[in-house]
Amino acid sequence: MCGAELIELPEGVQRVAAALLEKNHPHPPVMLDGAARTAQQAADALGVAVGQIAKSIIFRRIADDVAVLVVTSGDRRVDEAKVAALVGPLGRASAAFVKERTGFSIGGVSPVAHAVPSVTLIDQDLFRFEAVWAAAGHPHSVFKLHPQHLVTLTGAPVEDVVETPKSDDVLDALVHQNAMKMLAARADSVRAIAHNVPSPCVSVCRMDTGSGLCEGCFRTIDEIRDWGRSDDATKLRMWSDIRTRLAQTQPDAV
Repeated sequence: MCGAELIELPEGVQRVAAALLEKNHPHPPVMLDGAARTAQQAADALGVAVGQIAKSIIFRRIADDVAVLVVTSGDRRVDEAKVAALVGPLGRASAAFVKERTGFSIGGVSPVAHAVPSVTLIDQDLFRFEAVWAAAGHPHSVFKLHPQHLVTLTGAPVEDVVETPKSDDVLDALVHQNAMKMLAARADSVRAIAHNVPSPCVSVCRMDTGSGLCEGCFRTIDEIRDWGRSDDATKLRMWSDIRTRLAQTQPDAV
């Protein structure tokens, strides 16, 4: 990215882009068509899992009024008690406080290029993913990185800073993860099949409104509708698309 490209971006994104460029980060900020103020909005816009959104949560440390930044996985909730045990008692950070200390508005807080250096902690659960996305200084802007890049860019420690998922949530997550691994394995095995290509259907016919894909077979509604009248070559292409989607959104399954 050259200097001319930086001028076309909002001021906050320019600061983030410059900070990333200075650190030789390989992925500059990108502007999305719609707002990504929440982890779900960002995940929907990017076509990735909510957990792959590295959301920035700001607290105010009571002792010295310093901003405390917790970069956490989008499908996790910060455990304030765990954070306080690491950095000291915390208070609520108002929108004005966030803007003053970071230089960014809530919904676009980047983990880098803060106006005033923040005390930063990185959620260890982010390391479940090969690639994550973080806000880049504006509600419409994000940048891609590996969780380890957060450590390189911020110098912050990796800690357990989130609430422990409920046992039911853990069980559901394990069942879903196993189902995705089986689907990925089937996608690999069908490559050797030239005739009578089997359907990806696993009898879970529920469409995800965000991604537009079936939660069971990772096909679009049009692909499901067209499967019966498609030839084997087209079915194999669908399987290839399914595997690509799994690799992008469920990297642990592939």
